[in-house]
Amino acid sequence: MTAQPNIYVTEEAYLQHERVSTTKHEYYGGRVYAMAGASEEHNLIAMNLAAILRALVRGSNCRAYPSDMRVKVTHTGLNTYPDFTIVCGQAQFVHPEKRDTLLNPTVIIEILSPSTESYDRGEKFQHYRTIETLQEYILVSQRTSHIERFIRQDTSEWVLSDFVGMEASLPLKALDAHISLAEIYEQVPLVPNIGLLRTPAGQPS
Repeated sequence: MTAQPNIYVTEEAYLQHERVSTTKHEYYGGRVYAMAGASEEHNLIAMNLAAILRALVRGSNCRAYPSDMRVKVTHTGLNTYPDFTIVCGQAQFVHPEKRDTLLNPTVIIEILSPSTESYDRGEKFQHYRTIETLQEYILVSQRTSHIERFIRQDTSEWVLSDFVGMEASLPLKALDAHISLAEIYEQVPLVPNIGLLRTPAGQPS
């Protein structure tokens, strides 16, 4: 992300600008941050995931949204655009008449990139963990066939599981489904998973 000039911006002014902007921005603490563009690998993974998630939510009480759906973290004030958001049950929005800023995600999926990986793993996940409805946080590598899933426990701890290799499948508890990594990474140019080993499931974050 790239910070805009150091001028305090109200959230309402940010939203008004964002609704007519041709580019996406994050908002936090009165500052606006431009979001970077995506690589070919990122776009191919996103297309694959969009098709998979659309099929999985069809006929259920869940909805899947791509990266144009903004999410507000109520407890911290962050406004951001996850790569994919799933809501099970009634979707809640900051402005019900506009329905463009979601408050209650069940699952958030981020496709990692070199410029955002440390943010997605660290500060951004700290924000996301304060969302009471969030049950699963999924990080998808765009370099190797490797996906990490954090799942909330009854104790509010988050447990990490790794899924590595094209033969692996990613469980999505919210949708009661498994997704093959071969489907997620179909036609995506990857580097070999050299030295990348499966981490035993059940390791708390």
